[in-house]
Amino acid sequence: MPHPSPFSIPIPCTDVLSYLFPPSCPPSTDLVWIDAVDTSKSLSPAQLLQWVKRLGFGLQKLGLREDDVVMIYSSNHIFVPVAYLGIAGSGCIFTGCNPAYGADEMAYQIQNTGTKAILCAPELLDTALKAAAKEHFPKDRVYLFDDSDCAPIHGIKDWKNILGTEEEARTWTWTQLSADEAKQKTAVLNYSSGTTGLPKGVMITHQNIIANTVQSLHMRQLTSGDPSIPPTPQTSTGPERWLGFLPLYHAYGQLWTIVAAAATRTPTYMMRTFSFQPFLSHMARHRITHLQTAPPVVVLLAKRPETARHDLGSLRNVLCGAAPLSRELQNEVSEKLDVKVVQTWGMTEVTCSSLHVPGLVDDRSGSVGLPDPGTVIKLADDAGREVQGPGVRGEIFVKGPNVCRGYWRNESATRDAFDEEGFLKTGDVAVRDERGWFWIVDRKKELIKVKGFQVAPAELEAVLLEHDGLADAAVVGLQAEHGQELPRAYVVRKEDAKKNGLKESHVVEWIGGKVASHKRLDGGVAFIEEVPKSPSGKIQRKVLREWAKKDSNVGNQAKAKL
Repeated sequence: MPHPSPFSIPIPCTDVLSYLFPPSCPPSTDLVWIDAVDTSKSLSPAQLLQWVKRLGFGLQKLGLREDDVVMIYSSNHIFVPVAYLGIAGSGCIFTGCNPAYGADEMAYQIQNTGTKAILCAPELLDTALKAAAKEHFPKDRVYLFDDSDCAPIHGIKDWKNILGTEEEARTWTWTQLSADEAKQKTAVLNYSSGTTGLPKGVMITHQNIIANTVQSLHMRQLTSGDPSIPPTPQTSTGPERWLGFLPLYHAYGQLWTIVAAAATRTPTYMMRTFSFQPFLSHMARHRITHLQTAPPVVVLLAKRPETARHDLGSLRNVLCGAAPLSRELQNEVSEKLDVKVVQTWGMTEVTCSSLHVPGLVDDRSGSVGLPDPGTVIKLADDAGREVQGPGVRGEIFVKGPNVCRGYWRNESATRDAFDEEGFLKTGDVAVRDERGWFWIVDRKKELIKVKGFQVAPAELEAVLLEHDGLADAAVVGLQAEHGQELPRAYVVRKEDAKKNGLKESHVVEWIGGKVASHKRLDGGVAFIEEVPKSPSGKIQRKVLREWAKKDSNVGNQAKAKL
């Protein structure tokens, strides 16, 4: 039998702006989004709503229509929440492009989404214009996007040029969605590789966003896995302060730094990009109480000596997701910082998360917890049949109000992603105990998780095959320290390339100039005679994983000898 969540809560079914700004409640004037470096740059919900209305008016004046896509290509700043809520609230669709992407990667997302306008950080403009030219995207639909006024660059104007005036904003209102409309209306396209293939746009609806926010906020207030024990507001232990360093083109950052921060009115100090030393300084300076983070940051907190040089005594709780975290590392940080470290599990296709350890439980088992309210989970074998009993491994299949509609303009991938009962097939393998708690034990899907970000092997393989000296290529994740992965390529050289002395390091360096930093082949390159494939021509990922496992063991042994 499938395993429903033991928790049940009401979930509003409306549009995102109506959820965050109900007409009966005046928006708060307390500051919520604050620049971590320059705290004079800040927005309250009331101020944000004014900017949202100006943007909504401006997009409509620009001629954008319902379901047109607007892309943000920027690092974090206090106006990214304005863009996210203004674009989705106006009836358009928000998509965030990773600021580490190069022109080719950005061009793919422009083409795949059918983007109609781009808001671009000034320092990224050259890359954006190259991507736009590649796709014949109109230059006059690219706008500079920053938290300060921007003078024109190469004829590109500041985004504020398209905004409505304050007077026009007062006349503008968003269309409130019915329950059925909220379930169908796409608000955000976040990019994921699913279980296979190239990155795909995941259709996240207004209802998905609201549901996952309400689910996550409920789970963080639980003191136990017992549904009969009511949640305890965490504010009872004092006001919260969050650090918004998670990237806002990513689902994890969007849910917490934008939507949950607005819903709870929690002061959130925003970092443009993550760097460990400033991260520690901001934690100490702003007396951060709660972190939403990923395993690579937990590794830094545990292992780097700088951690001990900062006063992190205000920190009470660390929520860790986006990639597996070992029990040993979880407990090391718990003891070192005297905090609760609780795990969550999710993926882009479930908006952000579907399993949480109750937020006020000091769990030391490495579990990812219980299903979120309204969520149903079953574990399935390779044939899709449900497995039974505690401790039996199976792929997570999930259903719930936070599960996406499917993939943008890709009906076949959408069909493949769901089973006949409507459960999303996640590719992650888990076990369950007799209490209903889950542990992630493996992953079936092809994608590689690098520092919490997804890397699609097919995407890197396509880039590698552009190299004149390579005849074939296959990419897989190499296991590194603390459960992390690094992309590793197994490639076949052409005969001319062999004669000309093409080396593994040459391939690593070549692709490093073509992809974002987290996609680089930090797991190395190995030359092989033939890529293992099935009779139908599919790359045999299982064989590659075995190779990578052996290569990882050899590397670890070499390190041990040193």
